[in-house]
Amino acid sequence: MGEARPRVIVDAHEDIAFNAVVLGQDFLVSALAKRLHASPSVWGVPTVGLPELKAANVRVVFASIWAAACHNPTNLSVKPCYETPEEAYEQGHRQLSYYKKVASNPELPLLKSKPDLNSVVGDDYHLGLLLSMEGADPILTPENLHEWVGEGLRVIGLAHGRTRYAGGTGQPGPLTELGRRLLSEMEREHVILDTSHLAEESFFDAIHTFHGAIIATHSNCRALIPTDRHLSDDMIRAIVERDGIIGGVLFNKFLSPVWEKNGRVKESVTILDFVKQLKHICEVAGDSEHVGIGSDFDGGFGSESIPAEMDTIADLPKVASALSEEGFSDAEVDGIMGENWLHFLERTLPE
Repeated sequence: MGEARPRVIVDAHEDIAFNAVVLGQDFLVSALAKRLHASPSVWGVPTVGLPELKAANVRVVFASIWAAACHNPTNLSVKPCYETPEEAYEQGHRQLSYYKKVASNPELPLLKSKPDLNSVVGDDYHLGLLLSMEGADPILTPENLHEWVGEGLRVIGLAHGRTRYAGGTGQPGPLTELGRRLLSEMEREHVILDTSHLAEESFFDAIHTFHGAIIATHSNCRALIPTDRHLSDDMIRAIVERDGIIGGVLFNKFLSPVWEKNGRVKESVTILDFVKQLKHICEVAGDSEHVGIGSDFDGGFGSESIPAEMDTIADLPKVASALSEEGFSDAEVDGIMGENWLHFLERTLPE
């Protein structure tokens, strides 16, 4: 008998272009090589590079476009930041241009349709990049959405902090009138709504306003980490009722309150803390079919701030082992590691 085929992994949130364009960390270069040249940074020790993704058999990444707002309390003093929609648009297009350059390699295609998705899960290694947007300010107006969709944008989160479209993390508030118009255009264009970072009021406004596909690419459980960055049980239920998927985040601050109480000691948080987050979503949902991974591994933190057993994104298969040890069946582990996201995309990407 031949070797068992490695498990397919989908990661629903990585800030690949921001790291390349703003921080100068090319995603094609291994995380370990980047560490040799990277100066100490608030963004942490690099964890993501194409070689590590390939080692883990990650076949799909939701590749984020994130423009940093100057007024965003979580932007870690990013420069350049934007003050105007035009500046946000320019930042977003610089990141889009990076993704288009990367996708000139046929092994790294942009995923725009179901056939594109099917092309990246065969025997030969391909990594599909599904373009997402974290904070919708780069979309100048709702009517400007068609331009972005034409370039391949398939997932949009309206907020990071507050945007022109919605309240967000640390900056609560409802959908704006502009946000309602954008949701209407997204529904018309069959764009997926990412509820990660939405303020609770804007989240439920969106649930009642938008009738398309709804997910949370990178969010954990407020019942375990009680801040507005995470999903309440009612928010989890609302996503599940719409047959959406929730991607768990592997950031120690989002996994265990012990991490900050103990002085941010990496060893104080383990993969089991991540499994607890996934288990809670499963318990609220009543199944494991609405759970996935949205690592956010390169989203403002690094190797020093991820579970003790992990050093780079090549260690994602260790999550599968931990799930198995906690009693999840092989089929459930396959689903959480990637199949749940793949089934969702098969239902929602255009023909």
